[in-house]
Amino acid sequence: MKNRKPAKNINSISSLITQKAKTPDLKNILLQGNYIDGKVLKNAEYLAEKNKISLQDYLLSNGLITQNLLNQAFAESYQIDYVDLRSNPPKTGQIIRITEELATKYHLIFVNETDTEVIIATDDPLISDELKNKLEKIFKDKKLILAYSSTSDIQSALMLYKKPLEVRFSEIVAANTKVANEIVKEIIYDSTVFNASDIHFEPQEKDVLVRLRIDGILTEAGTVTKEIYKDIVKLIKTHAHLSVEQPTIAQDGTIRFAKDDGHIDMRVSIIPTLEGETIVIRLLAKYVKDFTFSDLGISERNRDVYIEVSKKPFGMVLVTGPSGSGKSTTLYSLIKRFNTPEVNITTIEDPVEYIIPRINQIQVNSQGGLTFARGLRSIVRQDPDIVLVGEIRDVETAEIAVNAALTGHLLFSSFHSNDASTAIPRLLSMGIEPFMLASALELVISQRLVRRICNQCKISFIPSQQEMENLLPNFREFFTETDLLLYKGKGCTSCSHTGYKNRTAIYEFIHIEKELQDLIMSNPSSQEITEVARKTGSISIFEDGVEKVKNGIITIEELLRVALPPER
Repeated sequence: MKNRKPAKNINSISSLITQKAKTPDLKNILLQGNYIDGKVLKNAEYLAEKNKISLQDYLLSNGLITQNLLNQAFAESYQIDYVDLRSNPPKTGQIIRITEELATKYHLIFVNETDTEVIIATDDPLISDELKNKLEKIFKDKKLILAYSSTSDIQSALMLYKKPLEVRFSEIVAANTKVANEIVKEIIYDSTVFNASDIHFEPQEKDVLVRLRIDGILTEAGTVTKEIYKDIVKLIKTHAHLSVEQPTIAQDGTIRFAKDDGHIDMRVSIIPTLEGETIVIRLLAKYVKDFTFSDLGISERNRDVYIEVSKKPFGMVLVTGPSGSGKSTTLYSLIKRFNTPEVNITTIEDPVEYIIPRINQIQVNSQGGLTFARGLRSIVRQDPDIVLVGEIRDVETAEIAVNAALTGHLLFSSFHSNDASTAIPRLLSMGIEPFMLASALELVISQRLVRRICNQCKISFIPSQQEMENLLPNFREFFTETDLLLYKGKGCTSCSHTGYKNRTAIYEFIHIEKELQDLIMSNPSSQEITEVARKTGSISIFEDGVEKVKNGIITIEELLRVALPPER
């Protein structure tokens, strides 16, 4: 990365208003500001277009530029300063200097004020004369200075205006508007701001509980009355093209929810219970990003194992773990590395959660007779280079998958088992011949999702003796006296005062080499597989997590929430 030119500082709002040129595009911003080498940018632009994702997403996901530098680049293009609202979050008491209506409409955040001037952050500094006049009326006789902040940071800061969902529900009901529609819109708005993966509507005896799953943890958002919930169910069923008149059957559907900057695809599941119909809405990203190994949480040791396996022209790679452990994201990210014009990749999934350009994706349709087994059999006839099977659920699918891996295809799939070593005995118990599995299987990956420590409020500390004794007694063996330095999040507005922000994964990789191939031939137990795998360099999920604890990525408490130390 080249040295950047210093930004010119245009202080007054009027200076920006008189600029007639349109906002510069990202490519010109980065080149003119020397933020990235021209050749690197040209290659990134080509690959982003080939994969049908934005240049900005490609640069960020491949580590070619950081979000902070990108924000500074945009600020420089406007010739104003950059304000990092995540590192220096505003307080509720200060942002209300601008009304919620004005702030929301124009994406403005009050930052600071002195006797002579006022600083306001925005993601669109080319403001109109109308807005300028409104701001001048609010801040009379003071110089107005604009600073740049990213759209996502502005949106997060705008949440300071928002009352808790429970309070907003009451206000919507009191206003006597389209109650169900407005409540659902508020819930989806909060879900997108807080990066929730799921919305849960859970009927109780007297009312209906609304919960959001954020970074894998369910958080109560509020309650609605059962009377209002009837209209919410009807609304969601209508938009998901489901039967409104059948409250006693399970139903699944999809909704596309329009918003200002695009849309959100949502998968809807409705199940009847004793207290009423429960609804779970999964919020889906339209495209899966090009996650790096580091983004996924894959260590350098495990990365080298995967690269070695991926050089082979055929074989089977299994990703195991419980529901919601991130298996699909890992699978998509692994196969996208093969996504070139010379390689044919075909998938069969239920459902297709993420669209991947240039990959042939097939949706299972059991009612139409298109099962995993039948679809996989048809895919193999077309002789693709790489096949992804969303999940191996039955013997027939397992047999076809193993045969495909033995006949010139690199096959990826997910499989439900508690850990990597358990997957092998389970496949053998399904009736797969040991000699075929030993020949086909190349790599078994097991994973769990864990919450990352919030980078904005992360601190280090040395735990007391009492704190260590409160943890598992044999945990201390993984640390020495010199490296007993731990990390945690204090809690801030960026992480909603939880100390955690976003998620990563912890992994176990078992590479099926000669010694393990021979062992599979004898129908081994999971314990026998574990013992041999450890001799050949494999480490457990827990030990992978310990490394992330030492590196300040996750906390001990978060690791112990999803994994236990290996038995000795």
